[in-house]
Amino acid sequence: MAGPRVVIIGAGVVGAALADELSARGWTDVTVVDQGPLPATGGSSSHAPGLVFQTNSSKTMTELARYTVEKFSSLDVDGEPCFLQVGGLEVATTPERLTELHRRHGWITAWGVEARLLTPAECVAQHPLLDPDRVLGGLLVPTDGIAKAVLAVEAQLRRAGARGVRCLARHEVLDILREDGRVTGVRTDRGGEIPADVVVCCAGIWGPRIARMAGMNLPLTPLAHQLAWTGPIPALAGQKEEAVRPILRHQDADLYYRDRFDGLGIGFYGHRPMPVAADDILPFDDAATMPSVLKFTEDDFTDAWTETTSLLPATQDAAIAEGVNGLFSFTTDNFPLLGESPDLKGFWVAEAVWVTHSAGVGRAVAEWLVDGHCSSFDLHECDVNRFEPHQLAPEYVLARDCRNFVEVYDILHPLQPSGDPRPIRTSPFHPRQQAHGAYFLEANGWERPHWYEANARLVEGRDIPTPNDWAARHWSPIVGAEAQITRETVALYDMTALKRLEVTGPGAAAFLERLCTGKVAKSVGSVTYTLLLGHDGGIRSDITVARLAPDRFQVGANGNLDLDWFRRHLPADGTVQVRDLTPGTCCVGLWGPLAREVLQPLTDDDFSNDGLKYFRAGHTYLGSVPVTAMRLSYVGELGWELYTTADQGLKLWDTLWRAAEPLGGVVAGRGAFNSLRLEKGYRSFGTDMTYEHDPYEAGVAFAVKPDKGDFIGRAALERRRADVRRRLTCLTIDDPRSVVMGKEPVYDGPRAVGHVTSAAYGYTIGKGIAYAWLPAELALPGTALDIGYFDRRVPAVVAEEPLFDPAMSRLRG
Repeated sequence: MAGPRVVIIGAGVVGAALADELSARGWTDVTVVDQGPLPATGGSSSHAPGLVFQTNSSKTMTELARYTVEKFSSLDVDGEPCFLQVGGLEVATTPERLTELHRRHGWITAWGVEARLLTPAECVAQHPLLDPDRVLGGLLVPTDGIAKAVLAVEAQLRRAGARGVRCLARHEVLDILREDGRVTGVRTDRGGEIPADVVVCCAGIWGPRIARMAGMNLPLTPLAHQLAWTGPIPALAGQKEEAVRPILRHQDADLYYRDRFDGLGIGFYGHRPMPVAADDILPFDDAATMPSVLKFTEDDFTDAWTETTSLLPATQDAAIAEGVNGLFSFTTDNFPLLGESPDLKGFWVAEAVWVTHSAGVGRAVAEWLVDGHCSSFDLHECDVNRFEPHQLAPEYVLARDCRNFVEVYDILHPLQPSGDPRPIRTSPFHPRQQAHGAYFLEANGWERPHWYEANARLVEGRDIPTPNDWAARHWSPIVGAEAQITRETVALYDMTALKRLEVTGPGAAAFLERLCTGKVAKSVGSVTYTLLLGHDGGIRSDITVARLAPDRFQVGANGNLDLDWFRRHLPADGTVQVRDLTPGTCCVGLWGPLAREVLQPLTDDDFSNDGLKYFRAGHTYLGSVPVTAMRLSYVGELGWELYTTADQGLKLWDTLWRAAEPLGGVVAGRGAFNSLRLEKGYRSFGTDMTYEHDPYEAGVAFAVKPDKGDFIGRAALERRRADVRRRLTCLTIDDPRSVVMGKEPVYDGPRAVGHVTSAAYGYTIGKGIAYAWLPAELALPGTALDIGYFDRRVPAVVAEEPLFDPAMSRLRG
């Protein structure tokens, strides 16, 4: 046996994949335990219909699915294949869905998977049961297909067993054992303890119950989803193969279909949400069929059958033979839950993973465990530690998970407002924002203005083009007016939603130097833009670090994953403390050429160019409000981020507004902010750059100081520096109606060569802006390319960046 002792809880398709991937990497002291029999353990894998559609708006989720397809296609059990690669077909029966299929084709093309759009006749040729009069077009992914989940479990456990992995069926885990903050094993109903250095929860719908044994709150809800099987369909009589037609999605009616010899399987999401608490799921021996299968509720399926007989007329000669309400896991943001507990070292989860992504997740978690990082996939969207505290509240989890069930096949705009519970978090400025007619969207639970209706009068006389219909949703010409006025006079922006951390203690400076690529242990009052890297040299985050006292730093972070990263690297001697300041503080961004004229009369301190230089911070009073002022600007204009405590936030807002309004100042929202930051070429972590990118590719190498001491990721970064094959690149678009939204493919002639990250219209430069990942040889100014936008190509040109104020004179003035 080699490697640490590992216990995997759950022998479904995820646990089996993880056991196989770990043992393939040399970790063979692995025990897989499950309360049910093998290989059909009674969880979601045991009844899953197995449809694998790779198309997803997330690059990571598509890549996880693609690996699953590749792996399952290579597996069999005694000659019986684990994957039937019949292709996947999505059809449109409305013009809106046909437009959406073009968008989805853009995603799958951008992520590098072969796909093609079909005419109605071509759809019927692929799936002859379709009514040709109902179908307007389709999207075909030839490598999609049907995963035989139980067979895949058996195949992977056999491979793992051949390497020494032990599988224990009929062993229910009753407790997670621990000592001094780390896991030591599990206790089962067989009366014994299984020692472990690492425990991975792959329990699926039982995940919340198992995680709770480790003191972990898992935001997952099992929800019942209807799956029915028809009896024989005369039109399919004589079909000897299990599946010959593509798996089929009719998302306009929340339906999907798969072959089963001379019948069909029908899945339906159009019914009411039916959540089930993990603690209420029956034990295997008490369940009529299996624990994950509930009684079929025929009344909920009525609409599904009516629509099926219309779309597939041949089914009118058949009937539903059997059906189940099968339990599957849902999360609040539709991403899996992967990673290590923040409180119990060695306890990991690989949860909320459907068959579609199972093998990919097995590989990802195995790499993470064995190597200390995942090299094959960018997992920042999937890390279980991504959530804010309110996102773990049972009421929030249930409401959002049920909403995601309802919306699973809906056409969702990138700015689609979230549903209840809302509002959750409001800044102290919220009453004034409401009075100004703010159009709110949500950011990490915060109500954040996108624009203000009070500024509608300012649109008159300005050249603010209207974008295309899709980009014009959740948009107003007021966005353009606010952006232009920020460059002309001054504007107030609510920056409270950005996460703020405080790092204190005698070891704080050395601690941050170890984590950051830049020098942050500088003079008191210094502010540094720097990066956090993973051990593989990939960008984990970009942050600002302000030294406010010899042993106190304020960090402008991107989210809870930064807080988790800091806490995992704290020294054991207690010389450093980290806390989240965000709930008790607030921030106003005061930016524009007249920002100093607003600020200086409010304070006796010197806010001249020499008094508080660019990227410096200081304490002051604005009127009666104590403020930490940092001379930073994410919009490319003179100005400051102004911080105070939440109790004095409203007073700060009113003080600034009284001074700004007579100068022609405005309040401005996130729409203007995004336009301005792209004109300036400022990156957004999680959108423009992620774990898979390094600073040289992403255009932020200036934040790496090679003359400083060692920092996490330095050695790997040196290796990556000499091999830059792709670059984050600025593109401009002349047609003002052709504003794109992000995630579109970029073409060099007929060849897809990259994808868009962030995009907006530049109201100062008068052009559309799109940042995109491109091969290095195409990232040359003047290169003409096209962006795939729905059913057309948008001409774009690679541009020098930044597009606005390259001399930095406005920021430093």
